[in-house]
Amino acid sequence: KKRYRKFNIKSENIKNDDYSMLKEVLFRRFSKVIKDTENTLSLPDLVLIDGGKGQYSVARKTINELGLYDIPIIAIAKGKFRNSGNETFFFENKTFKFSRNDPILFFLQRLRDEAHRFAVSAHRDKRIKGMKKSLLDQIGGIGKIRKKTLLNHFGSARAVESASLDELKSIDGIELSIAKKIHNFFHS
Repeated sequence: KKRYRKFNIKSENIKNDDYSMLKEVLFRRFSKVIKDTENTLSLPDLVLIDGGKGQYSVARKTINELGLYDIPIIAIAKGKFRNSGNETFFFENKTFKFSRNDPILFFLQRLRDEAHRFAVSAHRDKRIKGMKKSLLDQIGGIGKIRKKTLLNHFGSARAVESASLDELKSIDGIELSIAKKIHNFFHS
C-alpha cells in the first residue's frame, strides 16, 4: 500500500470526461517513471483498468504515445447488470471472460475492488477536507483560533458574512483592524 498513488485531476475542462481523466493520470504517472533518473520508480508488470473497451483504447494509446509499448494492459468491465462474476476483459483487441469460479477472476476482481476502495476513500477524504475549509480561511489575519471564535459566536461563515462591523468588533479576540478586514472581505 505504500506504493499507492492518488492523482488530482489538474485540467479543469475534463472534470466529467472519464477518458480524458484516465489519459491525464496515465500520462502523469508514466511520465514520472520516464523522467526518473535515479531509478526510484519502476514500470508495472501489468496495468489493470477498471472500464471497458473505450478505457482500454485510451490507456493503450496514452502509454504507447510515451513509447512504453511492452506494458500489458487489461481492462475489466462489469457485465450489463454490473454483477460480479460476469466481467468482460479486454486485452490486445481481444475480448474474453473467465469462468465464474476461476481463481484468476477472483484475483483480478480483488485488485479492481481494492483500487476502487482506495479511490473512493481518497475522494471522501478530499471532500471532507474541502468541507472543513471556509471563506474565513481566505482572510489574512484569521488563524485557527480566530476562525473558531467567529464560528462559535456566529454559528457559520455565512452568518459572519452578514455581520456588521460593530458586531464583529464586539467579539473578544477580534480587534478593530481584524473586524475591518473581515467586513471588507465580505462587503467590498
